[in-house]
Formats: sequence, C-alpha cells, structure tokens
Amino acid sequence: SSAASDVYKRQNQVWVSDITIFKFSDKYYYLCAIIGLFSRKIISYRISQSSSTQLLTKTFRQAYSERKTETGLMFHSNRGTQYIFYTFVRLLETLGVKQSLSLTGRPHDNAVSKAFFSILKNEELYRRHYKSEIDTIQGIHRFIDFYNNERPHSTLQKTPVQKEQKYWGKKKESSLE
Repeated sequence: SSAASDVYKRQNQVWVSDITIFKFSDKYYYLCAIIGLFSRKIISYRISQSSSTQLLTKTFRQAYSERKTETGLMFHSNRGTQYIFYTFVRLLETLGVKQSLSLTGRPHDNAVSKAFFSILKNEELYRRHYKSEIDTIQGIHRFIDFYNNERPHSTLQKTPVQKEQKYWGKKKESSLE
C-alpha cells in the first residue's frame, strides 16, 4: 500500500479543520471544529462570536493537549485568514506539525470538514427552534456528542468513537504479543 493511504490507517496522523458560521436571533456565531481524518471524530471544537485566530488557536491547543499526538501530525484546512495567520503557522511549526492547505478555489479539498458542517446544519441547526443562545450552544454540544458516539458514519459503517476504540484495542493486542 502507498504511504498516502497508510496515513488513513493510523490515529492522529491527519487532522482537518474549518470554521462555519450560524445565526441565532440577530447574532452570528462561529464554530471551529478539528476532525481526526482516521475516525472522523470531532476531537475539538469551540464556538465564538468572532472568527478569530484566537478561536482557531484555542481549539487546536485543546485538541493537541488532549490527544498527546505522536510526531508526524498533518493539519489540513482551507486558506482562511485564521489558518494562514503568522501566529497560528508559527504554533504549528513550533509543535512540529506539518501544515497542509487546500488549493485556491477547490473547496472539495476540505470535503470532510464541509460534510460535517452540512450534517450539523441539516440534522440539527435547521431542524430545531432554539429558545436562547445557551439552548443553541447546548444543542450543538449534544449533536457533536451524538455524532461522535451514536451516529454511524457513512464511510466507516460505525461511529467515530467505535472506530477509535477498535484501533486502540488492536494496538494494545499487538503490543502484548
């Protein structure tokens, strides 16, 4: 098998990210999500009223500290200003994370992130009538928990959490041999 396809067979090798916007009442909110390409799990996300580099940086730092990643992590995104801003690029360099950017005018290069946001909006945000900002944010938290733990992913035929548990179970078995 090729080296490129091997990347998808291991945990914490490629993360993809994007930022989407949604509205509640008359306010706009930004959701930054980081997704593990191997399991399609939403490994970190944050909601903010501004689409800033700080939103991205906090989301990335949370994922990185929780995941205790091995070396060789690649972080893929579009060319949004937050992703190419000096402080974020420098953070990735400092941590030894390779940055990958979609080609200009090629949104399908970041299809996994786009697909997740489409699912979130179509299965949650557009279907519910929220009573408050807190209700909206709690709805997103509940949906991401459902997405990771209960909703089988069409590509995987299992949930993202099941995919990760199977991976870590096999890893333990092979280390015992």
